[in-house]
Amino acid sequence: MEIRVGFIGLGIMGRPMAANLVRAGVPLRVWNRSPAGAAALSALGAAVEDSPDAVFAASDVVLLMLADERAVDDVLHRGTDAFAAMVAGRTVVHLGTTSPEFSIGLGRDVEAAGGDYVEAPVSGSRLPAERGELVALVAGRDAAVNGVVPLLAPMCREVVRCGSVPAGTGTKLAVNLYLCTMVAGLAEAFHLAERLDLDLEVFRRALDSGPMASAVSTVKLAKLAARDFDAQAAVRDVHTNTRLIAAAARSVGAQSPLLDASRELFRETEEAGLGALDMAAVVTALETRAGPP
Repeated sequence: MEIRVGFIGLGIMGRPMAANLVRAGVPLRVWNRSPAGAAALSALGAAVEDSPDAVFAASDVVLLMLADERAVDDVLHRGTDAFAAMVAGRTVVHLGTTSPEFSIGLGRDVEAAGGDYVEAPVSGSRLPAERGELVALVAGRDAAVNGVVPLLAPMCREVVRCGSVPAGTGTKLAVNLYLCTMVAGLAEAFHLAERLDLDLEVFRRALDSGPMASAVSTVKLAKLAARDFDAQAAVRDVHTNTRLIAAAARSVGAQSPLLDASRELFRETEEAGLGALDMAAVVTALETRAGPP
């Protein structure tokens, strides 16, 4: 029997991820809080439901790509009688980034209600999501994970099995610590190059040709040079990630001085009203601190 699949959350990341599932021939039922994301999936052939409850009622596996912990709880009616009826007999796949403690608790509640739970936070931003080149960091019971992995293939170039919950979430937070500090460092280097009145094209070629170049640095440096801050990974989401990483570090006594400095820059950028822009816009916090050249 064909597995019935649902997808909830069609934002910057969720929309291209769900689109890749549809293009791979997966019959998909979707829901999104705002109609625009759902309309784009409807045009590709997905069935749009009028509520999360309707998606769950018509699905065996439901993938959640939601903004934060509160959004997950709201969609699932967690803490109410409706929660158990919604998730019983279904596999809930949590694709977003939350705290390890939240994922543990969600998994425990889903399983207590008679469902299965898999955490599969994805590493990557909008462009890799569009290309089906994300990396899924998967954790959960083997039987449940085995059933979910084929559904991740159209969205991901690699699926990394991390073990038991919350190892997938923990791995994502550790990976994102590197990402957040790397992009903040790149923005700082670009800021210095500008203040030194360097030829920015020469600077770009020097960095892109050297050993520090990466897929992330190439894309973000091009965005910095063009002042193109159309969001691939929004500042507000990155700031939330830095908060989660910092809390996880404190909970185990790990030190994170670079993360803490980067977190402050992303906080300043969001508070300046730029939360919807790409994380490369963190350069504006440095420019504000520096004042006119």
